[in-house]
Amino acid sequence: MSRIGASVMEPRMARYYFDIDDGERFTRDEMGQEIETRASLRAKAIRALPDIAQDKLPNGDRHVFVVTVRDEHNTPVFRASLSLDTEWLV
Repeated sequence: MSRIGASVMEPRMARYYFDIDDGERFTRDEMGQEIETRASLRAKAIRALPDIAQDKLPNGDRHVFVVTVRDEHNTPVFRASLSLDTEWLV
């Protein structure tokens, strides 16, 4: 669908949902956000990962954080993940 402006047709911003899996808990995004471009969607998902990892501060040597983005039809359209590996060297 499109909105008709003064003389320009503008695409409607789509609503996307950013689900988070920190390996221990899955959080489903029920509100969603309107995102205009695929590049913006990708950037938002990737930017979220370091904050999620920092908030979780995992106990253990390996942890994977995942953001899965769904469209308004509940179809997954993008996934980004961050792996955190730690090891003692001495």
